[in-house]
Amino acid sequence: MQQYLQATDIINWQHPAILAKAAELAAGLNDKTEIARRCFEFVRDQIRHSWDYRQNPVTCVASEVLEQGTGYCYAKSHLLAALLRANGIPAGLCYQRLSAGDSGPPFCLHGLNAVWLEGYGWYRIDARGNKPGVDAQFCPPVEQLAFKLQLAAEADLPDLFVDPLAVVVQVLTDCATVEEVFHNLPDVVLLPKKTEPV
Repeated sequence: MQQYLQATDIINWQHPAILAKAAELAAGLNDKTEIARRCFEFVRDQIRHSWDYRQNPVTCVASEVLEQGTGYCYAKSHLLAALLRANGIPAGLCYQRLSAGDSGPPFCLHGLNAVWLEGYGWYRIDARGNKPGVDAQFCPPVEQLAFKLQLAAEADLPDLFVDPLAVVVQVLTDCATVEEVFHNLPDVVLLPKKTEPV
């Protein structure tokens, strides 16, 4: 569990601005689940999704996302992980592979989080930001993410990561504008499912 509390170059929760915001969000609360809810709702509602708002700059590192107040889903998940870890709450990064247009190729990764909650275990939360047709909530033990899998080529990636995937960091650091990110959204190849012997 300790690895999901560590600071990294991207999840840089020891940055003074992250520590200050994490303390502000936890003020007056002792319940870690309620602190996690506050952190989630702050990132979901107060950090603008870069594509929804067509807002530059492209952000990646957690402190940069907080400073600029904007980020793609991946960047928002980096900030949420940092705020949770700063409050001593284990948090990781997870991904879905989704159709970029809801009807087939191209496919892309979607970034979200899992948080360890006492009494619930690992619980996935999606702070990408709500809009018509998207209603992600914090309501453990029920999972209410932004998107549901609808196609055979879509998937919940099973791993829980301490740090973001290299392909995600590369896109966020190589692309100069939110439009460029949109046209180069990261993806991974899914391994074929194993079939049980008859």
